[in-house]
Amino acid sequence: MSQPPNGASGHVEEIHWPSLVAAISAISAVGIAIGLGLPLLSIILEKRGISSTLIGFNSAMAGVAAMAAAPVTTWLAHRFGVANTMLWAVLLAAVSALGFYYAEAFWMWFPLRVVFHGATTTLFVLSEFWINAASPPSRRGMVLGIYSTVLSLGFAAGPLIFSIVGSEGVFPFLIGAGAILLAAIPIFIARYESPVLDEKPELHFFRYVFLVPSATAAVFVFGAVEAGGLSLFPIYATRSGFTETQAALLLTIMGIGNVIFQIPLGMLSDRIADRRTLLSIMAVVGLAGALTLPLLAGNWLMMAAVLLFWGGCVAGLYTVGLSHLGSRLTGADLAAANAAFIFCYAIGTVAGPQVIGATIDMTGNNGFAWAITAFFGLYVLLSVARLLFRPKQT
Repeated sequence: MSQPPNGASGHVEEIHWPSLVAAISAISAVGIAIGLGLPLLSIILEKRGISSTLIGFNSAMAGVAAMAAAPVTTWLAHRFGVANTMLWAVLLAAVSALGFYYAEAFWMWFPLRVVFHGATTTLFVLSEFWINAASPPSRRGMVLGIYSTVLSLGFAAGPLIFSIVGSEGVFPFLIGAGAILLAAIPIFIARYESPVLDEKPELHFFRYVFLVPSATAAVFVFGAVEAGGLSLFPIYATRSGFTETQAALLLTIMGIGNVIFQIPLGMLSDRIADRRTLLSIMAVVGLAGALTLPLLAGNWLMMAAVLLFWGGCVAGLYTVGLSHLGSRLTGADLAAANAAFIFCYAIGTVAGPQVIGATIDMTGNNGFAWAITAFFGLYVLLSVARLLFRPKQT
């Protein structure tokens, strides 16, 4: 079986493009399907008269499924192989995506959500492990920046497709399932290039959550701020005096910042000896940006400028955190830690909207900014403490 050339440290010595193209292409196709599916499913349920509470409860199954799937993904990859596990996950995700159209009873959407998001979680974990394993340490940040950029474009393409095809009939479901099935092509072509997990991880899954806390805490904050921000920012913006159109444009600008800053941040991380320093800096920028939000109410241009850079720094926590993880671990340990990374992201996506929403209810509209400030503030404390008490990576 062909493998990327490895150095003595267990890291590859040069970029292995066949592996990277396969993994990035596969997960980007899945990103398109998810970006299409999230608004599509919500609109259909609303048309069926399902309450917003139940729609939200059904959507929350995504986080539950991710938390359930992440711990078993490494075991599956060890037993059946990385590429084979990904191919089965592609099939399950595609079948369940199409299944939503044929499932008339609302209760059937709950197991479908679990299967769909469990399968896509498996794809995310193994794709990111594959990308990390195929990236040389000196250029890992740049490669992961490319991955994050392409994935963000995939997520953005989904809603665009939805705006074109609408929610009527089976066609949008066929597009979603077809996009997922396309992911199987690059995986199958590069199946012999996929990393091999000959050994089981040395530690219990949950030990990996705390093994590289600077990375897992970063992705928790990213998940919380991303999910809570995207879902509740329109409410915050309109209550601050902006129109719905202006609020939507602000979210778009934040998304642009997400896209354009990932490769530069990744390349910058490659030039820094300790990526924890960059994670700390981005967290401080995120903290400062959150604190300024109440001061910018009513000034759309200033808000847009802040959100452009703020969006890039928030998303950078994911890119640089993943790069930091790859710099610390290899092999089965990296695969297990990657699963723990996604697990922490999933917890963040569940916790963020709940904490931010409750803070708004308790303290008023500016509670949106205070809750996000708290998430970043906790990470700043953690990251600074890690740098002070563990100045050298071990």
